[in-house]
Amino acid sequence: MEIFFTILILILVVSLSGVVTRMLPFQVPLPLMQIGIGALLAWPHFGLHVDFDPELFLVLFIPPLLFADGWKTPTREFLHHGREILGLALVLVLITVVGVGYLIYAMVPGIPLVAAFALAAVLSPTDAVALSGIVGKGRIPKSIMGVLEGEALMNDASGLVSLKFAIAVAMGTMVFTVGGATLEFLKVAIGGLLAGVAITWLYSKSLRVMSRWSGDDPATQIVFLLLLPFASYLIAEHIGVSGILAAVAAGMTISQSGVIRNAPLAMRLRANSVWAMLEFVFNGMVFIMLGLQLPGILETSIFQAELDPTIQTWYLFADVAIIYAALLVLRFTWLWLMKNASRRFMKKRPLQFWRFHHA
Repeated sequence: MEIFFTILILILVVSLSGVVTRMLPFQVPLPLMQIGIGALLAWPHFGLHVDFDPELFLVLFIPPLLFADGWKTPTREFLHHGREILGLALVLVLITVVGVGYLIYAMVPGIPLVAAFALAAVLSPTDAVALSGIVGKGRIPKSIMGVLEGEALMNDASGLVSLKFAIAVAMGTMVFTVGGATLEFLKVAIGGLLAGVAITWLYSKSLRVMSRWSGDDPATQIVFLLLLPFASYLIAEHIGVSGILAAVAAGMTISQSGVIRNAPLAMRLRANSVWAMLEFVFNGMVFIMLGLQLPGILETSIFQAELDPTIQTWYLFADVAIIYAALLVLRFTWLWLMKNASRRFMKKRPLQFWRFHHA
């Protein structure tokens, strides 16, 4: 019963967070509001504590959210900005994992290099929901927002794949070499994308067969649609490729295939409503659960620092500030390099997100 009441409280808080954000006289991004509410609920005065299995968390929340992001992404625009997205979502993530990983390894005494890479992999992706919430609608040109959202969609996947590699090396289930890791990454990434496309193709064929047998029952079709991201993720992981990229590919394929677009009106309306609600609740629960963890993490970190006479508490906050600054420096340095390379080697078709400097 305790788990049941906790879930109800989290769903209620997610719903109220949107109301509170709109009632405030000043603009606060919804993700930051939800993190703050989560941290407040975890404070000793309220005492809400949630223990969750990280693997269950990954399977429950990540596939449907990435599937929904892939579904909403215009495939033609995504492919049009493919060079920009690839440079930011793949190359920049790998540079961040290596660069910030070595920085963390040098700054934090006693941390293994693989653990530093894992932490850098967690910090490397950007978040489209937080971005749109902080910036607001209409403040960034549509083409630039398309690149940033495409980057956020793909670098979630590349960052999580990098994290899984780092964990596998740390646990001894994988031996790290540059060539081996590159080949494994390509196999896992390409295999995950192909798995997502194949599973969605099978889903669309099965849906047509079921429609002939049982008619266009919206409830049945929506249930199968809800299961699609989980099926894509679990099957891809079972065959040894990226379930995260499979969920992304499934979402983009379902959008491109026209399965939903050509479905009966009742199915389309219900599917859009269900997914909008599910995405809002799941995104909110992710941010609130992040906030719930913050006081405990902060308390444990300060307690551990006080036990070690060689570490002063202010070092922890200085480390956080330095790592954050390093993330910004790496990002802007890579953008500057891409800009100059684009001007030099791509004069006929330069990278397009530089236009926002003149917007």
